[in-house]
Amino acid sequence: MAAAVAAFSFMDAQLKLLAEHYPPMQVSFLRGAMSLPFILLPILMRRRVARLRPVNLRLHLLRGVLSVVMLTAFVYAVRESSLAVTYSIFMFAPLLIVAVSVPMLGEQVAGAQWAAVLVGLLGVLLMLRPEPGEWVSVGAVAAVVAMVCYVLASVSLRLLARTDTAESMVFWFTAFLAFGAGLLAIPGWHGLRVEHAWLMVGVGVTGTIGQHLITAAFRAAPASVVAPFEYTALLWGVGLDLVVWGVLPGPATVIGGAVVVAAGLYLMARERRAR
Repeated sequence: MAAAVAAFSFMDAQLKLLAEHYPPMQVSFLRGAMSLPFILLPILMRRRVARLRPVNLRLHLLRGVLSVVMLTAFVYAVRESSLAVTYSIFMFAPLLIVAVSVPMLGEQVAGAQWAAVLVGLLGVLLMLRPEPGEWVSVGAVAAVVAMVCYVLASVSLRLLARTDTAESMVFWFTAFLAFGAGLLAIPGWHGLRVEHAWLMVGVGVTGTIGQHLITAAFRAAPASVVAPFEYTALLWGVGLDLVVWGVLPGPATVIGGAVVVAAGLYLMARERRAR
């Protein structure tokens, strides 16, 4: 899981570099298009093409729409803000999933879990605190939009897992991302430059490596053991921000991120004890 988070962090850094030259929607298309060959190759090698057949097509389409909005907002967020700030806001996702699972999945949530969600929300609001003379950070708001779409996609994934294969879910999520973002990117399309080819290929390679590693992680250990390692993304975000862009997170990001992480770790520890 730690290696998977590292791979995804390097992928996000490459997306941020691409976003300096191309519109967010076009970068989203590149993320999907460059990942598809690496997703299809092992499926073809194992002769599992039949497992790509979608069963719940409507839910696949919904996740496709969410994928376009989510990644475009995420790319916009990392372009306008730092990786550390974006990651800190995204750390609220596990807490929000708890809240959304009540109406969407009919799950029961205890009072202590709701308390953790509210504490995490306070951390996010602290990070959204505007700078002097500004109403609110546009990059932070984009990160919130991306995070909400990620949560909805994650919850819908749990519904889709009841009918469809893992290969089908991963392939169609990526295919709809590439197709939808590609169509929407046409009006503002920028010509691709040869010197950015390594970034485009790198996005596909690191994204695929991360996907395989995270799948292996959840197969090897319970989610309550694996999930806390996702918070190592904050360390990678701070490190990459410093090395590549020469920036460090401000006090509000550090404090707010710490509050969100603490609430998330408490929620995971409580779930582990309950099991």
